[in-house]
Amino acid sequence: MLTFQPLVIYNLPKGWYLRSSAIWNVDFEGDTSYVPLGAGFGKVFQAGDVTLNAFIEPQITVWKDDGPGVPNWQAFVGFNVQFPIGK
Repeated sequence: MLTFQPLVIYNLPKGWYLRSSAIWNVDFEGDTSYVPLGAGFGKVFQAGDVTLNAFIEPQITVWKDDGPGVPNWQAFVGFNVQFPIGK
């Protein structure tokens, strides 16, 4: 099994950014290999002392073996919270 995650992130003004971070999976023994490509966006912002990061990245599978559970498309959605340490 080989897993590879190319990351492409491009920062824009005012906390916005473009992103692509799909995880490629190749199974050398089974039929569950697939390579998705993603294109999404996110926003980093402050809420008091807390830093928030929200993003969405739709991903379409551009190459696959048609094994069980191999997706045609997927959506990577996230929300991160960073708390300050000791003030």
